[in-house]
Amino acid sequence: MRRYLFLARVILTFEAALGLCLAQTTSSAAMTPLAAKSDTSTASSAATAGPQFQTRFPRYELLPGDQFDVSFELSPEFNQTVSVQPDGFVTLRSVGDVHVAGQTIPQVTETLRKAYGAILNDPPIVVILKDFEKPYFVANGQVSHPGKYELRGDVTLTEAIALAGGFTDTSKHSQVLLFRRVSDQWVEAKVFNVKQMLKNGDLHEDPHVRPGDMLYVPKNTISKIQRYLPNLAMGSYFPIP
Repeated sequence: MRRYLFLARVILTFEAALGLCLAQTTSSAAMTPLAAKSDTSTASSAATAGPQFQTRFPRYELLPGDQFDVSFELSPEFNQTVSVQPDGFVTLRSVGDVHVAGQTIPQVTETLRKAYGAILNDPPIVVILKDFEKPYFVANGQVSHPGKYELRGDVTLTEAIALAGGFTDTSKHSQVLLFRRVSDQWVEAKVFNVKQMLKNGDLHEDPHVRPGDMLYVPKNTISKIQRYLPNLAMGSYFPIP
């Protein structure tokens, strides 16, 4: 939910910035939280662009509300189950508060080993994630069923669109955007021509969706025209078929 709200705030500013993002899809000069990049850019321009999509299989980072078990092989009296508090800290037996939010399990294990090193001699510690936020992606814009979807298995962009009910009649298939959070301050928006991929039957460039990603399908130009336009000669409105 926390990541979903972050991405939702991004989409509120997207409509105003869409034209600028598409015009500068291969540019790295604009230092804004949205680093837009076109799917059709060359390899050389991509190498000089801003923040890039991260590795496909990143390690999970702890969030407030997560729970994990801490086991001590040689000192079972310190075994415990802890929850990450809203401020990112956990309260450990005989040690006190330690900040762990944003760390992976191997990093947390090392953090706890150092914390307990003050009272134990190089303690072997095992950390097992018990309760955590399930992986998800968000589908927004001109899809049949916008919303938050659980991410199970290996899902590509076109498959994510299908899970969200597919395109609507007003969608712009050629400019589907995939938002990806690359840091606490940066979100990258990458443009994909899904229409061309499906037309050619070539899905080699169909990206894999990562946990926390948000796809956004904008409206096509024709759908933005009002259904009723003023007829100056008649002083009334007429419907467009």
